[in-house]
Amino acid sequence: MVTKRLTLFFPKSETEKPIVYHLVKDHNLVINIFRAKVTPEEFGYLVLDVSGDEADVARGMEYVRSFNVDVRDSAVGVSWSAERCTHCGACLAHCPTDALRIADPATRTILFESSTCVECLACLKVCPFGACTSLY
Repeated sequence: MVTKRLTLFFPKSETEKPIVYHLVKDHNLVINIFRAKVTPEEFGYLVLDVSGDEADVARGMEYVRSFNVDVRDSAVGVSWSAERCTHCGACLAHCPTDALRIADPATRTILFESSTCVECLACLKVCPFGACTSLY
């Protein structure tokens, strides 16, 4: 079994189709949605983990692409700028997965680990210097 974090970008015309339902039912995939904006008549996106046999994941993504949905493997939609960060620590208590954490206790230097980020966007709201940004 493999798990891939993906971002799906939907054109306006495809946001009302039950695509996730068919990924689960027809392609035997387990879906965990982290972030979504899928509304009628608007561009939409889903950030999700897709788990299943590698062949099922590949077939499922081909199915998704048949709707002109852009599938991207680099699904991290939150970025952190080391240059803008002042290491004030305002973000630390708000990060539920410790994707933002203290790298060096002696200097209180903050580190961002994108692989553990679940894109809750809590850091965006509390960073006074705009070091955390979203691609969405």
